Amino acid sequence: MDAENDLEPVKPRRFAGFRKLAGWQKALIVLGVLLLVIAGGLTGTGFYLYERYDNKVSRESLLPSRSAEDVARSEENWDSGPLNLLLLGSDSRAEDPDGTSPIGERSDTIMLLHISKNRDHATLMSIPRDSYVEVPAGGSWKGGKNKINSAFAFGGAPLTAETVTKLTGITLDGAMIADFASIREMVDAVNGVNVCTYAKVTSLHTGRVWEPGCHDMDGEVALDFVRQRYSVEGGDFGRMRNQQLVVKALIAKVQSSGAMTNPLKLDSLLGIAAEALTVDDRLDLRDLAFKVRDLRPDNIDYLTVPDTGASLDTPAGSAVELDPDLSVSLFKAVAGDTVQQWLAENPGQAAPGS
Repeated sequence: MDAENDLEPVKPRRFAGFRKLAGWQKALIVLGVLLLVIAGGLTGTGFYLYERYDNKVSRESLLPSRSAEDVARSEENWDSGPLNLLLLGSDSRAEDPDGTSPIGERSDTIMLLHISKNRDHATLMSIPRDSYVEVPAGGSWKGGKNKINSAFAFGGAPLTAETVTKLTGITLDGAMIADFASIREMVDAVNGVNVCTYAKVTSLHTGRVWEPGCHDMDGEVALDFVRQRYSVEGGDFGRMRNQQLVVKALIAKVQSSGAMTNPLKLDSLLGIAAEALTVDDRLDLRDLAFKVRDLRPDNIDYLTVPDTGASLDTPAGSAVELDPDLSVSLFKAVAGDTVQQWLAENPGQAAPGS
């Protein structure tokens, strides 16, 4: 029997709103997360305002129970080591025009945000949602190989976090989920973004065409751009690349537009981001913001975990097979805070423009 059709979905308390959104929209959740984090560079009056938005963020237990050793390691990381945060988005395929099976809540976006020990560089790493990996037992699932996004259906964010840790060997220092229905409003709040694409994209929804090069986009156009999957080189992988381009463009615009020092712009932007976020109840957002106060857009790399193909035949259907050598070496580099060295040794792995 198809493993995907055997799922007994776990319905998180606060994620009903996700059912109204398609997977490509949840893939943009990281925008709200990064805007809040980078906004932590504020000082003085800015930190007073930041408290306002921190109070708007919802909190839940998103990570599984941890051993004393893991807790101690994470505390050390927060004090003086590198940080690794799990970023998730969920989806109901019944409401997703790109989906085929109404199997309940799934995590259509799984990302790791790695912040270097020196707090001057970050890497945003996407894990393909159909990666075929070992998913620990949880809910009705007895454990075994499955697509990584099935973990959310069986055991919500905690099982997804456990699955990611098992896959990567990386200690997670925090987790966040966000409902990014407000992508259009966020882009418009900074008066549009300039997105540079490296391959032709044609919208199957509006007929718009983006040739290789840089394009000014308002909220509606940016939303149309990141929706595209079937007309994009590389399919879902190409769409992830385009989502990362919009992430980069929005962060750069926030930094350059004066939004950080304009109280009205800041209020609008952070209000949208904060209300979209659900944060692990053990994560201190203010502390995180302070840790990355010197982080700049040019020092953020975007990449996808290397794979050998997206047509692996499995009991769960066609899946993505992660590259057994490159993916393992990447995970070791993240754990050891040597991502920059890994990228130098593996040219072409970072997204164009990173």
